[in-house]
Amino acid sequence: MPSPLAVVNIGQLVTLAGPARPRSGAEMSDLGILKDAVLLIENGRIKAAGTFEDIGHRIEPHMDVVDADGRCVTPGFVDAHTHMVFAGNRAEEFELRIAGATYQQIAASGGGIWSTVRKTRDAILEELVDEARRHRNWMMRSGTTTMEAKSGYGLDHATELRQLRALAMLHEEGPATIVSTLLAAHTLPPKFASRRSDYVNWIAKELIPEVVAVRLAQYCDVFCDEHAFTVDEARVVLEAAKAKGLGLRIHADQFRPGSGAALAASLCAQTADHLEAITEPTIMRLLDANVQPVLLPGSVFALSRTQYAPARMMIDKGLGVVIATDFNPGSSPITSMPFVMSLACLYMGMTPAEALTASTVNAAYSLNLGKMIGTLEEGKRADFLVHEFRDYRELAYFVAVPARPRVFIAGAEL
Repeated sequence: MPSPLAVVNIGQLVTLAGPARPRSGAEMSDLGILKDAVLLIENGRIKAAGTFEDIGHRIEPHMDVVDADGRCVTPGFVDAHTHMVFAGNRAEEFELRIAGATYQQIAASGGGIWSTVRKTRDAILEELVDEARRHRNWMMRSGTTTMEAKSGYGLDHATELRQLRALAMLHEEGPATIVSTLLAAHTLPPKFASRRSDYVNWIAKELIPEVVAVRLAQYCDVFCDEHAFTVDEARVVLEAAKAKGLGLRIHADQFRPGSGAALAASLCAQTADHLEAITEPTIMRLLDANVQPVLLPGSVFALSRTQYAPARMMIDKGLGVVIATDFNPGSSPITSMPFVMSLACLYMGMTPAEALTASTVNAAYSLNLGKMIGTLEEGKRADFLVHEFRDYRELAYFVAVPARPRVFIAGAEL
């Protein structure tokens, strides 16, 4: 454990203290800000957070002291949707998209997800770990301290398990927390083109039980769309996962309405992700089922699309909105949560306060980690950032700046 720590001279401490659940509506703008504040940390957890006037007398001589120099301190970012373990990249497809090719056209010609599948299948475990470590380090440098990560670039028994083992090794290595998700239902392997049900049933009846038995995933995800899996196929996979105790996530309503979000509601999934094409009635179904939306403006931006998820409507209706990078080699080669916050504000109508809430406490609850991380309150793990600025709004305001916050995970500085 790191030494006891006192972080002093905090100009603006964004605690996000509040109810022990995802924040919704006006709550997303209540950041619990303290000025001239102090954080006291012991055994990697927050011992106290308050103003210097209130708790300054509790600073003890044996504590290491970090001077925040009047700057802003926030919780570490929680990136609740990434595809961080894969081999190679798709820079050549980036050029094709610039020249006018669509994501669907590239996939139909053998590119897209299948291009990364081939490279990932050829990679040994150590290569996948090394590459995923590089991606994780990019995320940590910009302030992400916890991240969800999916398989889905194997689409066969050996490679799906190899991806999940790579994630388990990185989680064990630390310092970032990695939450693993099985996404074998990412796209249909060509050899199953005329046997779709065989592949779906293999995931449901063979792969999911094995993954659960060896404890390699906490969640199961399905890409539900016209170029991936149907609602009925997604139901088979997700119901099997639920029966085995995995949490449920789903790529839904990205390109057209009716492609998975209602299924997420009917199964009471933890999250429904993307949702660019969702309709108001389905939003209300998510609200009634207590499903958190995970919105991914980076993929809309990187695909040069203009239809962003209706975040403003979701917040106003009372959903506990989350934003995430969707980091992946094809549609969102983005690792920076501050950049995603900027996109959320500029293109989805979110305020800087809402974007910060969606990147921290709400994201933590979407991973069932809200009791441990996401706010700076007594008893929580001391994952926090000392930023280079003095006002939290600058996170979204300065777009894509090379900011390097001081990053602390469990009270230890990276």
